[in-house]
Amino acid sequence: MPRPREKGAREVRTLERGLLVLEALAELGAGGLGEVAGRTGLSKSTLYRLLQALARRGFVEETGGVYRVGPMAYRVGQVYPQKSLLQAVRPEMEALAAELGESVNLAVPAGKEALYLDQVEGTRLVRLFTAPGSPAPLHATGVGKVLLAYRGVPEGLALPPYTPHTLTRLPELLAELRAVRERGYALDNEEKELGVRCVAAPVFGPSGEVVAALSLSAPASRLSLEEAHRLAPRVVEAARRASLRLGFTGPV
Repeated sequence: MPRPREKGAREVRTLERGLLVLEALAELGAGGLGEVAGRTGLSKSTLYRLLQALARRGFVEETGGVYRVGPMAYRVGQVYPQKSLLQAVRPEMEALAAELGESVNLAVPAGKEALYLDQVEGTRLVRLFTAPGSPAPLHATGVGKVLLAYRGVPEGLALPPYTPHTLTRLPELLAELRAVRERGYALDNEEKELGVRCVAAPVFGPSGEVVAALSLSAPASRLSLEEAHRLAPRVVEAARRASLRLGFTGPV
């Protein structure tokens, strides 16, 4: 039977290895078992066990054998004020909402959904509200399309219809995601809810991975499709400034 001191030392080593894995994934953005093993120096068998444990707690997510930092890591990271995602993005959200008068949202990937982390409500009398912690379908929202376009489509992603405008066929969705990457922003053209439009842009982390999506949402009666395209550069610029606050140094 191991002595308490020996058991404690093993637990500390396991914790250190788990943190090493998270650091490697943060640097890689995403990677397979071999890539992460090469970055950490851990054997694949040890690494696999660590990744499975981290995934069960939400610190890692896996799609088709590719591993990424999971949403729980973002939540834990928020307690560090200088580097937290919310601390970095919130000033840009407030400035954009004040400038345009519409609600601004922040969402992160969470498995096969997006998860809203924060919202700054608009100043208009009629405005949209999204509660932090609410999930959002990836294929039918602006924030979701941004995450799909830059992080890839999870294997087996369901494409249920929410409105007559929802993209429910994979070829159509993939064509839309190519357009998102080309122009640098995504639109939700009443695809999740009739009467609501959104324009969303990617937020990049220090190593160039897309860690979140920033969106502007408004009633469709006030935000026409043409107006959404016209305001898109402002949303992209707000997301770019937030990315710089996070330590991103590359071109958007």
